[in-house]
Amino acid sequence: MAGMFVAALDQTIVSTALPTIVGDLGGLDHYSWVVTAYLLSSTAVMPLVGKLSDIYGRKMLFQTSIALFTAASALCGLAQDMNQLIAFRALQGLGAGGLLVLVFAIVGDVVPPRERGRYQGLVASVFAVASVIGPLVGGFIVDHVSWRWVFYVNLPVGAIALAITARALRIPLIRRPHRIDVLGAILLVAAVSSALLVCVWGGTEYAWGSAVIVGLAIAALVLTALFVAHEHRTDEPLLPLSLFANRVISTTSIVAVLLGMAMFGAIVFLPVYLQIVQGRTATNSGLLVLPVMGGILVASTLSGRLITRLGHYKSFPIVGLALTSVGFVMFSTMTTATSFLQSSVYMAIVGVGLGMTMPTIILVAQNGVDHSELGVATSLISFFRSMGGAFGVAIFGAILSSRLAHFLPQTLPAASLSGVDPDRLLGSPAQIRALPADVQAGLVEAFERALHDVFLLAVPFALAALVVACLVPDRPLRETSHLVEGTVG
Repeated sequence: MAGMFVAALDQTIVSTALPTIVGDLGGLDHYSWVVTAYLLSSTAVMPLVGKLSDIYGRKMLFQTSIALFTAASALCGLAQDMNQLIAFRALQGLGAGGLLVLVFAIVGDVVPPRERGRYQGLVASVFAVASVIGPLVGGFIVDHVSWRWVFYVNLPVGAIALAITARALRIPLIRRPHRIDVLGAILLVAAVSSALLVCVWGGTEYAWGSAVIVGLAIAALVLTALFVAHEHRTDEPLLPLSLFANRVISTTSIVAVLLGMAMFGAIVFLPVYLQIVQGRTATNSGLLVLPVMGGILVASTLSGRLITRLGHYKSFPIVGLALTSVGFVMFSTMTTATSFLQSSVYMAIVGVGLGMTMPTIILVAQNGVDHSELGVATSLISFFRSMGGAFGVAIFGAILSSRLAHFLPQTLPAASLSGVDPDRLLGSPAQIRALPADVQAGLVEAFERALHDVFLLAVPFALAALVVACLVPDRPLRETSHLVEGTVG
């Protein structure tokens, strides 16, 4: 729970401060890259960390992840331009990827699947509590200090988490023969990076038919094919492809990808809506997203307890994804006139849906594999969810930029822009609020229309995840822990 708090606190603090950070360092066109770099590196490292933890044990890697995350946070706070910030966020993502995988793998080691829903609900509730605190702290820091303290605040939190894990975390290490699949890791990172760059640059930096985009798309396909061929041949693959013959793993992996795309792609742009369309301060926007986090907190805790009591899980992600889909439709109707009560109800619905779904699909995957594959299975679901999130943020960010380019000429006549610095149009919320009233009104209208399209795009992804969730087998939850099984074996 201490390790989860470190990673979760950073994500929510930074999301609230992002409009100000990118406005200060480089402009809105870099907005999605600050998130994408973090998600890409955390995604790429997940399968490797899961495999290494099955071989070398969880504790050392868990503490290494905390230390790396904390050091990278200090570097983010020292960044002087967007390129530095993006590079340091990628480094920070390596630590976060290890934490997010190993938290659930450690729970999987020591808690029987029948009881695991309750404990994973507790861990997920830590994420929600950090998500409640994070926007408030992030908003306060941006409004009253400097955005750099958004990253510096991780230093004492990381130090405390290291001290707790050093003293309290006791996991027996079961040694196994091993060989690290380095080539597989390189091919996987290269394939995911190429595909992601297609989504980020296509239609914005380069035309879709340009040599760069076509070349990256071909590279992504070739590298993916090489990765699959290599994983078939190697004795100890990074991602055992045989796992996908297991219907539990194949279906939960697809749900994780689609949920990640919908969740990250929509929620990461809520601060943009609140701070630019509704004109809220960073602190107020942090307060206004509390219904999302409260919904996750309540739903993850209660659904975990209900799964423990009932011994079955299938209905929870189905109901959760249905609620999430409805919530995203409601998001797409929000305007400058939407009241706080309306938006709170919409956000709470999405939060409850995510809280019922996210911890459950990890539990389902862990229950469907043997102990020797626990780390890999856990990392696989986290990997696919984060990969979906990385693609979602990139795609939705590109759509936001393209829709703004479409709407701005309609809402901002050229005559109203005389004497206005073009860089201020897509600057920080504070810069936008300082624009002349007619320019500001046209800009807000363009953002409102563009964000409608962004939120609406999340709906088909959530609905597709709902359809796949109906195909997940509903197997009885085991009564013994993986740690006991592994030790006896």
